[in-house]
Amino acid sequence: MRVVLADPPAFTPMYDHELAAALARAGMDVELVTSHFRFGESPLANGYRRRELFYPLSSRLFQRSRLRLPLKIAEHPLGLAALRAQRADVLHLQWLVPELDLRLFRPHAPAVFTAHDLLPRRTARKQDLWRRLLARFDRVVVHSERGRETLADLGVDARVIPHPVFRSDPDRHDDGRTVLAFGVIRPYKGLGDAIEAVRHVGDARLIVAGDPLEPMEPYREAARGVDVDWRLGYLPQAEVDRALGETTIAVFPYRPELDQSGALLRALGAGVPAVAYDVGGVAEPVRTYDAGTVVPAGDVEALADAVHRLLSDGDALERARAGARRARESLTWDASARAHVDLYEEIT
Repeated sequence: MRVVLADPPAFTPMYDHELAAALARAGMDVELVTSHFRFGESPLANGYRRRELFYPLSSRLFQRSRLRLPLKIAEHPLGLAALRAQRADVLHLQWLVPELDLRLFRPHAPAVFTAHDLLPRRTARKQDLWRRLLARFDRVVVHSERGRETLADLGVDARVIPHPVFRSDPDRHDDGRTVLAFGVIRPYKGLGDAIEAVRHVGDARLIVAGDPLEPMEPYREAARGVDVDWRLGYLPQAEVDRALGETTIAVFPYRPELDQSGALLRALGAGVPAVAYDVGGVAEPVRTYDAGTVVPAGDVEALADAVHRLLSDGDALERARAGARRARESLTWDASARAHVDLYEEIT
């Protein structure tokens, strides 16, 4: 079976790579169609082919500048034309540009869409737009039961395929008091809550590791008096491993926004337990595998209490670490690939 995976904006290059490689191991003929990744090196194709057919200029001339957006809009129809030219038994799209794709995108093969962000923040209120777009796909994938319920409200019967972990084995240099806030820094990630929770805990250190998409001065001001190690920018894998290797627990005080967190799955994949707000599907792997603690969304006091308990109770911390290891063994890319192949066979 020839599967064309498409991530036009290269939003999730690690996810794309791992899924494509796992599908190839499962016997699929896989081509990944994407664009140049603007912030680092893309993973080398392993068992599949990779083609950068989208945004040849805007993805190379700009990084986060808004100046790239008009050029990207002009390039998008050309990328869609190149995508339509790819022979496919199944077309599996990872991301949409909703307002443009409503007018321009029509699948040329049996089609699957993975709703990583469910209803992205800019268009979340445009429910009719999403109903019409998602109706063009033969199957829609989400990463959690919460995601399935969200799309059911739009009349979409989505299939749950859990997000696998990104497995790693960093050298451990954990001092028993280090909390990690990891991932691209956006308003919904709740960095302010993470800082406040660590302040309440007292004898704890916070690593902030990620690429800021918002001003950092308010966070630096809020962190006065807190032991914070700022590691800002798009971090190469070696730096990610270094941060995970120094981490006792990771925190994910997210506001409602997305179905699942790749940053959380990288933490669990390194054997690091998590404390997470109960939003979207983020809490599901933590709760399912007992890989940390889930607290009510927005409750900074409960977040601080959970962090303090794991840092101060060795038995509780070891149970959470064992849960993270269970998640690592269960949430594999090969298992995800098998579930995807079953889905593809339903529509071909």
